[in-house]
Amino acid sequence: MKPLIEFDQVVKTFTTSAGPVKAVEGVDLQVMRGQFVTLVGPSGCGKSTLLNMTAGLFHPSSGQVRYDGAPVPQFNRRTGYMTQNDHLLPWRDVAGNIAVPLEIVGLPREQIRERVARLMEMVGLTGFETSYPVQLSGGMRKRAALARLLAYDPETLLLDEPFAALDAQLRLRMQIELLQIARRLDKTVLFVTHDLDEAVALADRIVVFSGRPGRIVRVVESVLPRDRDLMGLRRSVEYNAQTAELWELLAPAVEEVR
Repeated sequence: MKPLIEFDQVVKTFTTSAGPVKAVEGVDLQVMRGQFVTLVGPSGCGKSTLLNMTAGLFHPSSGQVRYDGAPVPQFNRRTGYMTQNDHLLPWRDVAGNIAVPLEIVGLPREQIRERVARLMEMVGLTGFETSYPVQLSGGMRKRAALARLLAYDPETLLLDEPFAALDAQLRLRMQIELLQIARRLDKTVLFVTHDLDEAVALADRIVVFSGRPGRIVRVVESVLPRDRDLMGLRRSVEYNAQTAELWELLAPAVEEVR
């Protein structure tokens, strides 16, 4: 099977006022279509940089990033991006926020209305169509942002710590919903997180990075079934063993910052 996303000896160096800063170095990684891949590692090790290169927001300094066999274009419209900040428009209600990408592509008004209704049902927001972001809880805002992300049906979801600001209960709820949606819609997912529990709970594969410049320490294959019960994972011996394995892999980076 041909990989959907490929990083081939990727190096990315940024120019700063203090001089050049190398974010990632020698990254080789393949992501297959339909996989949920989590990226973990110390702050500043280039995890978000890989998402940005997949989206075509900037290109590698050397090496190549390919999407479906071709170099990533300047803007990769086959991907959708969600960050920690939901970026909901405060002057638009929930339905209006979700409709934004559909309006941009010029979908007829009736089709927009129908698609927004389906998306709101998918993320559990039916009944809040006319609510404004300021009236929503943190979890509901994340659901609205996720619905907007899915609105134009990108085949790959790029998620940069989207649930980091949520409390433990809301985070678990959103993890469950995201995993269900990704499986149901057969999405490919690249998910950046600092939370090792989250990385193991969601992933088919976990990519562990060193400190900056980020290099891949190991790609860990999940030992969990593809269809998994996130509510009961903490009682799983396999889950706890894999989380402990990640801590061991990241231990050298933790020692570096002491």
